[in-house]
Amino acid sequence: MAVLLYRLGLSSVRRRVLVALVWLLVFVATGVGAFTLSGATVSTFRIPGQESTTALELMGERFGAASSGASAQVVVEAPPGRTLVETEVAEDVSAVVGDLRALPGVAAATNPVDPSTPVVSADRRIGYSTVSYLVPAPEITEAQKEALRAVVEKSRPDGLTVEVRGDVLQPTGQVGGPAEAIGVVIAMVVLAITYGSLVSAGMNLLTAVVGVGIGALGIVTLTGFMDLQATTPVLAVMLGLAVGIDYALFIVTRFRHELLAGRPVEEAAAMAVGTAGSAVVTAGLTVVIALAGLSVAGIPFLTEMGLAAAGTIVVAVLIAVTLVPAMLGFVGRRALPRKSREEGSPVHVDHGFYRRWAHGVTRHPWLTLVAAVVALLVIAIPVLSLRTSLVQHPDRDSTQARAEKLVEAGFGPGFSAPLLVLVDGPDAVTRAPVIRDEVAAQADIAVVAEPRPNQAGTAALITVIPASGPDSTETNDLVHALRDNIADTPGATVYVTGTTAISIDISHKLDQALPLYLALVVGLAFILLILVFRSILVPVVGVLGFLLTIGAVLGATTAVFQWGWLSAVVNSNSTGPLMSLSPIIIVGILFGLAMDYQVFLVSRMHEAYAHGADPRRAITTGFGQSAPVVVAAATIMFAVFAGFVPEGDATIKPIGFALAMGILFDAIIVRMVAVPAALTLLGHTAWSLPSWLRWLPELDVEGAALERDIPAQATTSPTPTARHPQPH
Repeated sequence: MAVLLYRLGLSSVRRRVLVALVWLLVFVATGVGAFTLSGATVSTFRIPGQESTTALELMGERFGAASSGASAQVVVEAPPGRTLVETEVAEDVSAVVGDLRALPGVAAATNPVDPSTPVVSADRRIGYSTVSYLVPAPEITEAQKEALRAVVEKSRPDGLTVEVRGDVLQPTGQVGGPAEAIGVVIAMVVLAITYGSLVSAGMNLLTAVVGVGIGALGIVTLTGFMDLQATTPVLAVMLGLAVGIDYALFIVTRFRHELLAGRPVEEAAAMAVGTAGSAVVTAGLTVVIALAGLSVAGIPFLTEMGLAAAGTIVVAVLIAVTLVPAMLGFVGRRALPRKSREEGSPVHVDHGFYRRWAHGVTRHPWLTLVAAVVALLVIAIPVLSLRTSLVQHPDRDSTQARAEKLVEAGFGPGFSAPLLVLVDGPDAVTRAPVIRDEVAAQADIAVVAEPRPNQAGTAALITVIPASGPDSTETNDLVHALRDNIADTPGATVYVTGTTAISIDISHKLDQALPLYLALVVGLAFILLILVFRSILVPVVGVLGFLLTIGAVLGATTAVFQWGWLSAVVNSNSTGPLMSLSPIIIVGILFGLAMDYQVFLVSRMHEAYAHGADPRRAITTGFGQSAPVVVAAATIMFAVFAGFVPEGDATIKPIGFALAMGILFDAIIVRMVAVPAALTLLGHTAWSLPSWLRWLPELDVEGAALERDIPAQATTSPTPTARHPQPH
């Protein structure tokens, strides 16, 4: 692989103008596609074949498109000491309902004080109007949302307390903004300090932005042809920006090393791609495996998210091994600090701090290993109480949260997410009253509405209000009890759906898929690492280190977003279960990134060992060469992910926090403490491959073939600079 990448790098740097133009053309093409072909993203979660999803599809067929339209609840509370049914207050409420019915896109709005169908609490102080829209939530425009908020704001001076909640106000994922800007600024600072050259830092950042731009614009283009989750472009930008900067960083750093070793610019760029580029391809492949492996969950929207993010990683790798060397050809020796550009400058390879760090770890391996493991295990303790749900609580200071509290105070916690029982079939209307009585006999029931038949008489809908909240164990048990105890008959089939039922179905599916996903992804990456390092124990150490990382990450995320610890630091105004999708997405992304650091750090140790160093000296030598770059890369990734935390929405905020903490734990504690300590204790056995596996192919990440062949070629073939003058 190293020789192949060397040739690719050499071809790219020699044809740098063509390579740059091709990537520019691709960037422009994806931009045009995103502008002309993009569609709306979706924010609903459904799994084909699940009972809750099947019921929603049948509801759309039996009751018309209105059943799948967006809705909002406008909650009203009477002034202190008064009730909603008093004539003057009731007139104010009716006026609010009239304004709601006149809003653009609204199909209907119920009147909570209508004598024929009142929807008021037992004390008659709280009621709510259900506002139904003609289109699903993702198709609601910002103008329509603002019009709804304006009616709510206008109604408050009349003495009423008016708040609103519902999927109408669901925020859409946005690409571009302060989060990305913060990450980019910090990345630029870190790169400038690392390189000591603004030219190198700017070039590195430019290539990463091109890569993530192509990936994100490509995903936006795909929204015109398939339904993608609203968070997909944001996740792709978050991940693509981080790895794009880091992959270029590794290649540029090796390029500078080759320049200082005396190689001409084109040769140095080609050698950087052949050596560091091999590690980039291997690391990128592990990330792609981890993201594409999300498809084993059998959840279409999760598969699409994984494949879209994996596509961004593929673009980042291709940029790193083609556009980066091309740009290095333009930059030339200006990639070096000014004082190092003169020919014959000494090679600066000694990194005293990192060598002392490595000596300290390897001198006391048991102490450092145990300390690292215990620290991560302590941080992981909160994971024992981790809960997940699709039902997310809004920020406590928002109108949605205030509306939720009013509904719970007036009607009970179950009104936040009612269950829907669909009776479908030719005997549905006659069977529905019996089913309603069977439902009412179940435990933890607050209210069961009368069946509502469709016009054709082929289906009936029963609204069920649980006595407990939507994310409670009691409501979860109720859903299972309804499905187990309400039997189908030949003329009527019973389905249980609603937001809570969908959340339960997806959470159950994800719980089943996570062990299989871990086994598949870890297994494939384990095989890849065996081929890279020609060892079994090195991959074992890497995988065990990842398990410690993921435990600590989920523990820290649980403590902050579920328990509320340090919530002010991350600007979190709500606590509750994590989003159901968060753990598997976090595991997938972090596994790929953890293996990135394993490859980058340990490959230099392996290279030193292959050159004859004893195990401990190989560790300290490789650590001293690679640790500075790994620290810089980890700092950049941490900054990019952390930038999405303060202002991120309820879905992105915990994921950004988890990824930032994962980088911190894995790069600093696991890869720079636990792994060197463990490899020191293993000694020579860490780098040995059993005889019965020596038939496996060798990937040559360190570029041993280049060391054998390229120097000889360089002395017998024309110097590349003969055809292309080198810039200075």
